[in-house]
Order: sequence, then structure tokens, then C-alpha cells
Amino acid sequence: MSGERILVVDDEEVMRDVLMTLLSKAGYNVTLAENGAEGLSVARRGSFDAVILDVMLPEMGGLDVLEELKRIDPELVVLMITAFASVETAITAMRKGAFDYIAKPFKHEEVLHILRNALNQRRLQDENRELRTALRDQGRFTEIVGKAPRMQQIFSLISQAAPSRSTILVIGESGTGKELVAKAIHANSPRAERPFVVVNSGSLPHDLLESNLFGHVKGAFTGAVYAKKGLFELADKGTLFFDEIGNIPLETQAKLLRVMQEREFMRLGGVETIRVDVRIVAATNIDLRRAVEEGRFREDLFYRLNVIAVQLPPLRQRKEDIPALVAHFVDKYSQENGKRVSAVLPSALQALLDYDWPGNVRELENVIERGVVLATSGEIDRELIPDHVRSAPVFHVPLLTVPPEGISLKDVIASFERRLIESTLESTRGVQKEAARLLGLKPTTLNEMIKRHNIAIPRDRRSSVPVAPLRENEEAKITSA
Repeated sequence: MSGERILVVDDEEVMRDVLMTLLSKAGYNVTLAENGAEGLSVARRGSFDAVILDVMLPEMGGLDVLEELKRIDPELVVLMITAFASVETAITAMRKGAFDYIAKPFKHEEVLHILRNALNQRRLQDENRELRTALRDQGRFTEIVGKAPRMQQIFSLISQAAPSRSTILVIGESGTGKELVAKAIHANSPRAERPFVVVNSGSLPHDLLESNLFGHVKGAFTGAVYAKKGLFELADKGTLFFDEIGNIPLETQAKLLRVMQEREFMRLGGVETIRVDVRIVAATNIDLRRAVEEGRFREDLFYRLNVIAVQLPPLRQRKEDIPALVAHFVDKYSQENGKRVSAVLPSALQALLDYDWPGNVRELENVIERGVVLATSGEIDRELIPDHVRSAPVFHVPLLTVPPEGISLKDVIASFERRLIESTLESTRGVQKEAARLLGLKPTTLNEMIKRHNIAIPRDRRSSVPVAPLRENEEAKITSA
């Protein structure tokens, strides 16, 4: 355990002793108070991660103590505990800011489980506070580095869209920084002081995903030994970010659509309607329009999500940002690892510029982190760049000029495509599967191109023929610059 500080306020000595023993054994740092006045006095003097508070206290009731605790620290996580399992009292306590409600008698594991959930909520609040502080200190888009025109357009779009209530769909390949954009939208919105909650849409089975989203009541299903808030409730007044929303099952999509339309839902197994004010930001690395056509994604949900679309370019389409990204990551991981790496040598930087980065910014970040950790001096040289990056093939297209009479771009591209395929087949001695691999194509795609260009497969697979020269009519139209 991490030694979080827990304040227990209960007038029963036996209950205080039980909780002290239980929580101390679990690794928590526990402070006891026997009434509301003492609990408030202790809370004002110290800082606590969570409070376990009895509802039935002498003189000053638990609900009154709860209100005063929230005045002392609005983000303090409070668990209410009582011998009277009153639904009305539970609802009142939750409305006044309690995280959850436990009825005596309780199981020890139940208390520890709910407390862990409460502390996770506290950590989430702290992380959001740190994010907001970093954004204020370092700029509104502190983690998003980009001077390319397309990135500047994205910054402008975020600035315009963030203050609104509109749903935003962030589209881009894996590793392009979709979650960073979602955080920037949240941090630049009126909801910045409220929670930013992430839903890992594709990593959970259907039933568990719905339980996480909407919560459940005690006894809703086997193993539901306590009531649990869902992510929609935790994100109330804040932002809920659906990472890879295209992976959500169809049955859950229908329920999500209803919540977005009505702004209300019920916990699993519950009958009480819960209203929330949540802004949705979703991200996807798949073509949702195609998913709609294929019946894998609801059309009505797609249009509900696609109010404002932010299209992130892959790194290979904004290579002018690579030097700035490299400098950012070198500084970041030098600080994290206590190193004094301050430069990337030109030969290493050139290798980074020549590579196409299928893993996008995330892959570049991992490469720089590795270089910083392994560097024995203040520089990252070419040898610290992984083999698959620095040995990636670099293809240089010769500079061409267009003759005064003009030229057919379509014909030139077709001719070049044909010659490239012929050259690759010669180098692989006619093995089409290997040629497809070298060209980054599916074997079926390459086969179709061979048929379209009427290319003859080399008969002698042991021979290697040089690239055919330009045909005479091509030389007449194209001259080297």
C-alpha cells in the first residue's frame, strides 16, 4: 500500500478499533476521531486522502459533518457508514458530496474495496489538477508539439471548439496523439476544473463495460456485493473521453446514444434515474463511415458523435515537426531519468527524418526515450537509434522538369509504377510474395497490378536483370532538372 491518510469519525469505540485494525493492516495511515467536532478539528489541521464518517453521531450529525468537510476540502473523498440502511439517507449523503455509502454490518473486504475505489477517484482528481497546472504554466497545448500548417489548423480548431458543449470526434492512426488532443479540449473548456475520465472502449467485455459506464446497485448481478458509481457519474460536469469508440459493441452503442440524447440513465439493476452533465469526446483509428456501412457501428450514434471532427495527420505527413518533437522528448526524458542529454547528432536526426513512423508520435517518443536512457554522453548518436529505424530503406525520386508542351501525369505515374514492379520482381527472382513484401503491398494487390500492366514474370528466377532504361518516348518528354 502507498500509506494514504484516512480519517475515521465514529462515536463507537468498538467500530473505531475494528476500522483501525483493518485499515492499518491494509497499509493505510489511520487517524481516529470520536465525534463530529473532533473530526472537523483534525481535518482542518491535517490533509487526508479519504474520510470514513458515521451518519449517526452525537450532537453534530454525520450529514452536517459531511457538509463542513466539503467546505474544508471540496475534493475530499468521504464514505458514509451507518447501521441504518436507509435509502433516503444514502441519496441525501450522495447529493451532499459523499463518494459512497456502506451499511452495517459489512464485510471487511467490502470496506477495503470501496475505499480503494474512493482513493482512485482522489488520484484522478489530483492528476487532473496537475494537468491543469501544467497547462497554465507551459501553455494551452503543452504536450502537443507541431509547427506544420495542419497542426496549426488543429490548434485553431481546438481553441474554437473547446469552450462549447458540442461533442468532438478525434480521428487518427494509433499513436498520433488523440488522447492529448482530448485533454487539451478539456483543459481549454469551462469544464477544466471538473474530472477528465477515460473509457478504454475496446479493452472490456460488453457486460463489464456497461457496469463501468453506468455503475450498478448492490445485488445487480453475481458478485455485486456493493453499489458502484459508473464513469458517467464520476465525469459529471466534466469530460468523458471514449478511446477507440469504434470497438464498442452494438448493444452498448444503443445505450450510449440514449444517454447522449437524454442525459440520464439508470445503474444496472437500479430503478432510480440519474441525470448527468457530461461532455463527450471520442477517438477512433478506424473509418466509422465504413463501419456504419458494414453494420458494425450505429449510423445515428455516428452522427451524434461527428458534430465537430478533428483529423490528426500521421507523423509521416508532417515530418517538419520531427526536430521539435525530438527536442521535446529529449528534454522530457532527460528530466525524468536525471540525465544531461541535450543534443541529437545530425546523422541520428537524419535517420529519424528518413523513417516513415508507422507507430507515429508514440513510436518516435519510445525511440527517443530509449536513446536518452542508453546515452553515455550528452548526445544521442546514430548508433543509439534502433536498427529497424536507421536501416529503413530510403527511396529518392529523381527531380524532373515538365517540358513546354506538357505531360500526362497519369501516364508518367503508370510508367514509373510498372518499372518499379518489374525491378522488384527481378531483384526477388520472380518471387511475387517477396516482391509484395518489399513494396508494402498485399500479394493479391501486387498480382492485380502485374496483370493490369501486363508485366512478364522473369522466367529464370536465378538471374538478376538491371532496371530497364526509360523508353524513347519517355526520354523525349522528361528531362533531368
